[in-house]
Amino acid sequence: MSALHPSHAAPEPLPVWRQFYALTKPRVIQLIVFCALIGMVLAVPGLPSWPQVQLAAIACLGIWLVSGAAAAFNCVVEQQIDAKMKRTAWRPTAKGQLGNLQTLTFSALLCATGSAILYFLVNPLTMWLTFATFVGYAVVYTVILKPLTPQNIVIGGASGAMPPVLGWAAMTGVVAPEALILFLIIFLWTPPHFWALALYRVEDYRKAGLPMLPVTHGSEFTRLQILLYTFVLFAACLMPFIMRMSGWFYLAVAVLLSIGFCGYAFALWRNYSDGLARKTFRFSLIHLSLLFAALLIDHYLP
Repeated sequence: MSALHPSHAAPEPLPVWRQFYALTKPRVIQLIVFCALIGMVLAVPGLPSWPQVQLAAIACLGIWLVSGAAAAFNCVVEQQIDAKMKRTAWRPTAKGQLGNLQTLTFSALLCATGSAILYFLVNPLTMWLTFATFVGYAVVYTVILKPLTPQNIVIGGASGAMPPVLGWAAMTGVVAPEALILFLIIFLWTPPHFWALALYRVEDYRKAGLPMLPVTHGSEFTRLQILLYTFVLFAACLMPFIMRMSGWFYLAVAVLLSIGFCGYAFALWRNYSDGLARKTFRFSLIHLSLLFAALLIDHYLP
């Protein structure tokens, strides 16, 4: 019998180290650490001193490790669900390449190491807030909320909105009102971001038995909620300027990005297509990344 054609050959399994790395959901963790770093930068007036730069780097490492631990734990809990969804079927736990004991041990080591770094080299408040975020995401959201209620992403979004608060606490040892404004922006951004994804992945979520909003309430209702959330998010994005955390540069960028997000949401509400839902989801990532980048740049403008 002739050999398999290369295009039909089974893909080579990832090296073990890359399988473990994949469990940490690197792209998600990059955004988490970036948002935490923005919180650190905004908490320090003017240019940071060298010791503050070192503290920020250590805090970013600790937050990365604990966040990666939460992602790995999530992969264990959702391995059966992941196996049913095209977007996640490639994960090592879903494919059976890594066992539960291996993954849980890996998660525990990351969490313990990251927590120790934050407690001893940063401050206890940051460690406890980061650990609470781990519990909020890995247990409260993944185990309890996600399979039970279509409001899972709204309530569970509080964990995903914590990075700037963690960053602020790392540099100052307190949770300031300014940090809570950054928290609010991400909290309000999360539902339209994930619901746009859920719209064009609705059959995957239905097959997996997850009560995401498009599954339980339909496309039209979900699209209306996305539109309403982008309006509220627009107002929240103005708060850093109103509270004098930032200047005119940030305001200009925030207004343009928010108009863009509202525009996508309005178009999605009026005339749905999977392609437009994908574009809305992708723009939501650009929106948050550029919004926080504008905060960073504005902080150092004269």
